[in-house]
Amino acid sequence: MPKKKRKNNRKQKKNNYFGKILFCLILAVVIYFGVNTLSFAQTLKFAQISDIHLSNKNVDTSYKVLASSPELFEDAIEQINETPDIDFVIETGDLVDKPRKELVEKACKYLNRLNAPWYFAFGNHDAAVGTSFSKDDYFEYIKEQNKNITSSKRYYSFIPKNGYRAIVLDSTIDTRITANGELPEEQLLWLDTELSKAKIQQQIPLIFMHNPLQEPFPSFHHRLLNAKELQVVLDKYDMPIAIFTGHYHATKIYKDGHILHVSTPSLVTYPNAFRIITINNLKDKVIFTFDFRETRLKEIQKKAKLMTFSASTLKGEDSDQNTVVIMEK
Repeated sequence: MPKKKRKNNRKQKKNNYFGKILFCLILAVVIYFGVNTLSFAQTLKFAQISDIHLSNKNVDTSYKVLASSPELFEDAIEQINETPDIDFVIETGDLVDKPRKELVEKACKYLNRLNAPWYFAFGNHDAAVGTSFSKDDYFEYIKEQNKNITSSKRYYSFIPKNGYRAIVLDSTIDTRITANGELPEEQLLWLDTELSKAKIQQQIPLIFMHNPLQEPFPSFHHRLLNAKELQVVLDKYDMPIAIFTGHYHATKIYKDGHILHVSTPSLVTYPNAFRIITINNLKDKVIFTFDFRETRLKEIQKKAKLMTFSASTLKGEDSDQNTVVIMEK
């Protein structure tokens, strides 16, 4: 073979070698950034039910259709089970109308029919002064029936999916008769730590509690007594934070800076509804999509509407029901 041709062949092989290296480097970079982008594109889908007020009464109160609470609860569970890709279900307080073991047993039987894991936050109707079934007894029974909850304390966190941190708080007071809520200092310090972990691990904090930080409408006897202290903790973290609550039986979605406030209505009060929430965690923003689910038991819903003091306040606007909220990171 001529000397010049051999030299050209060596040069060609050298070029091919470096070309392969360059290709591999480019491919590695593409894969790295692709995986990195996907890590910020986790979709989470969950159901929030609140204020079920499961009761064994065969009569209603002035505004709650307690006699129909089992049927409404069953319908909600069926709707959730018919919805694909639910990652978990959270009940944000007042699971039962009175903290009695037989009602909690009945409620757990319903909840254990769910296809998805379920979690629970205390409401004021789940606690009472001097009851024989204390909050500790209540929580221990819940844990016996639900192996997803392993915390030794009534407030806890869990990771439902990469990119998210679910934080469950106990805002109820069981030392006196009141519908007000309060977060003890110990719990605020723990929340601070959880938010710090979420910040470091680039997770979206989803806070679940009974009493809202932002009231959907003013009610002196239902508000969170140390809301200012909670706000101070949240304001330390410049990242999207979503708070999902109940208690007021009202439908409201309100964005205040980096905090999204979501109030979900009661199953036993008009509009007898719950929510399916889908969250897309992208690299530069978080997209919340809300699916408002009313009961399919329309005769009960009509009755509940006639019993309520303000149907429009409890049902909210269209923007409080089926809507999309985008929060920048």
